[in-house]
Amino acid sequence: MPSLRLYFWLFQFTLFFLWLGPAELWAAPVVSNLSAAQRTGTKLVDVHYDVSAPGFASVAVSLEVSSDGGVTWTVPVKSVSGAIGSDVAPGTGKVIVWDAGTDLPLGYSTQMRFLVVADDGFAFIPSGSFTMGRTNGDTDSDAPPVTVTVSAFYLQQTETTKDQWDKVRTWGASNGYTDLPTGGGKVANHPVQTVSWWHAVKWCNARSEKEGLTAVYTVAGSVLRTGTSIPTVNWSANGYRLPTEAEWEKAARGGVEGRRFPWGTDTISHAQANYYGSSSYAYDQSPIDNYHPTYATGSTPNTSPVGSFAANGYGLSDMAGNVWEWCWDWYGASSYLNGATDPQGLSSGSRRVFRGGSWINDASSCRAAGRSFHIPDSTNGNMGFRPARSSVP
Repeated sequence: MPSLRLYFWLFQFTLFFLWLGPAELWAAPVVSNLSAAQRTGTKLVDVHYDVSAPGFASVAVSLEVSSDGGVTWTVPVKSVSGAIGSDVAPGTGKVIVWDAGTDLPLGYSTQMRFLVVADDGFAFIPSGSFTMGRTNGDTDSDAPPVTVTVSAFYLQQTETTKDQWDKVRTWGASNGYTDLPTGGGKVANHPVQTVSWWHAVKWCNARSEKEGLTAVYTVAGSVLRTGTSIPTVNWSANGYRLPTEAEWEKAARGGVEGRRFPWGTDTISHAQANYYGSSSYAYDQSPIDNYHPTYATGSTPNTSPVGSFAANGYGLSDMAGNVWEWCWDWYGASSYLNGATDPQGLSSGSRRVFRGGSWINDASSCRAAGRSFHIPDSTNGNMGFRPARSSVP
């Protein structure tokens, strides 16, 4: 049996732009200067690369390997260390160490190829008009169909995880954010829950400051870090914030008009989302009247790992089910205005909007047009959020 020999292919990402009109260019993270070499006398492979991601303090990095010249990328890549995973800081001279001897013990190929993928975790939502509100015979009295125009923005591809929450909260505790709670979360890659609207907006500010961005929420000119004073919003700031209700619904629809659910159809099943199945709705095609059978294990809450289901047309996961997602807006039963541009909800109120349904809710709540609300202090095991950004420098 010959010793393992690995030949690398220099793979360089080119800068990718999505053309959407003047001043609406989106640059994805860029991986460059990729090289790979087997470490002398071992079956370890050192994969070197540089990565840039303007406006982001970290990116998720993964490694793919092909043994047939790039026709397929099915070589197992499990035994890795170094600059790989969900929290890699952009920069030069990054190194991934792959233990090929463990993952490919009998492997031998002269056609090895290596691909490093970097993802900033955010989806670009293009500007444009869409029909917001009830569709296809649904009867929501508080969600009439109206035409709304939304400016381009960015939304996190997944709900905020417990791991993300913990890292920002730990930083925040030493930097003025002293009343962020532990938060709930079954494990690191499940959504954080039992966080209030207040907790969510302060966490967004903490993440912004942690990453050197401009905080969005201020009170009397100072960054909101503690307490429950209603903040002023700097909508042009590059930091993290909650989406407006209109932004959330545009993103949830994934570029498809007039359908109930984020994947662009009028029906839902347990193959598409984590929610409570019910035969009360003709459009619910789940096989049981119960919680999702895969995730209703152990004690509640029955959340699922973020990204467990196929993403919608904008690359967003779990826009239906798993946990409700807080939005910026005060709730109003008649707050929808036809022809509005970048609506931000009522100027005052007593209850904040959350959208998307959850593991404990039925199919009706999971519709893209479905609305719910609660006092901003509310914390439940089915309530979380995902951050948005107005711009990425």
